[in-house]
Parts: sequence; C-alpha cells; structure tokens
Amino acid sequence: MNEFAHQAYIGLGSNLDGPRQHIEQALIALKHLPVTTLVAVSPCYASKPVGPQDQPDFVNAVVQVSTRLSPLALLDQLQALEQRHQRRRLRHWGPRTLDLDLLLFDDLSLDLPRLKLPHPAMQDRAFVLFPLADIAPELMIGATRLSDLLLHMKDHDLQRF
Repeated sequence: MNEFAHQAYIGLGSNLDGPRQHIEQALIALKHLPVTTLVAVSPCYASKPVGPQDQPDFVNAVVQVSTRLSPLALLDQLQALEQRHQRRRLRHWGPRTLDLDLLLFDDLSLDLPRLKLPHPAMQDRAFVLFPLADIAPELMIGATRLSDLLLHMKDHDLQRF
C-alpha cells in the first residue's frame, strides 16, 4: 500500500451460527479486499448484547486496514461481506451472523444517510474501545484520547479470549 492510503478501523461482531468462525472467516476476507491491506487485528472479546438480551453473547474484535478505497466504497465492501455471511436485519440490535462497522476513517467526520464517522456510538461501547486500544492505544477519536474514553469503561462485561 502506498503513502496515499487511508487508515480505517472496523469493528467485527457475531453471535449466531459459530460466531468465532464468522469472525475468522471475515478476517480472511478482509485480507482480500481490493486496494486494502490488513494492518492489525485485536484479540477477540465476548460481550453481552446491546439492546434485546434474549440472544446469545457476541464475539467482537477490531481491525485496522490501510486502504485506497473511499469511505463509501469500503462500506460497500463491508456490507457485501456481511451479505455473504447471510446477515439478516430482522430487528434493531438483533442477533447476527456478522456485523462489520466502519468505526474510523483517517480523522474524517461524516454525517451521511448511509455512514456516520466516527461511528456515533463507539465511545460508549466497551466491546469497541478495548479491542481498539489493543491495536491503537495512542489513537485520538476526534479531540479525545482513546485512553481517556477507557477510563469511563470501568463496569464492562467483556471477556478477552
């Protein structure tokens, strides 16, 4: 990847049909995205679901990629990968085979119908912040240090694999 590549962070989650296998298969697929290099992969974490609790726990991870894709082109690739894993959106925050969230793209701020960057809820989600800190501990999210956000995550239910 050349010096003009963008740095992006992607959250991965799964809680159906062998979640760890879905995460592992997604990691392989992310390595093969066009004009994109997988830079770093966090450890996996188990977490309770956000929203309805009548579903299995999630397996979560975060990756860093270097890409020459635009934010929307990268989002298209991520959504296509979700579809290959038979992702079905039956209810908000419901169970899923694979969920891929574009968390950060360089230091870009976007507010589009399809994509908001930085991801609007990431600062409140331990299952995003802890894996993100594993691969980018010095990261700034807007004007806030990731390490400062972690200080507010004392009561989390994560289990690191």
